[in-house]
Amino acid sequence: MTASKDYGAALREARRKGGELKKAYKLLIKAYKSGDKRAAYALGTWYLHGQEDLVERNLTRAVALLREAAQANHPDALHDLAVCYAKGAGVRRSDSRAVELYLRAALYGDKQSAYEVGRCYWHGTGVQRDRRVARIWLEYAEQFGIQK
Repeated sequence: MTASKDYGAALREARRKGGELKKAYKLLIKAYKSGDKRAAYALGTWYLHGQEDLVERNLTRAVALLREAAQANHPDALHDLAVCYAKGAGVRRSDSRAVELYLRAALYGDKQSAYEVGRCYWHGTGVQRDRRVARIWLEYAEQFGIQK
């Protein structure tokens, strides 16, 4: 099975009613070892939040996996990594790094990140406050139904 097939099989197993998360985990590991950055993101979220009795929450491991996926410009990984920097979860807190990651995530299609960029510019969090730029991003996010 190729990395993308392993990843797809893992998703189907995890979503299947009565699916076995242990089997999905093994498929994700296989896809990850084959270089599938989507698997790095999925595993990162499992470590970020913990996954029942299968994976304990491990912020250091989560951030490492999210960084791998973010390097491949995975929009959800960029967003989740930005949240880690904004909260100081598994990394040293950095509002400026969070804004940079939110911006990259928004440019790669993450709609919630577009709102976060606008919020950061509105309040001057991690960037110089600029209400004009903030309005542009907030209006853009509103087109996707994301509002304050």
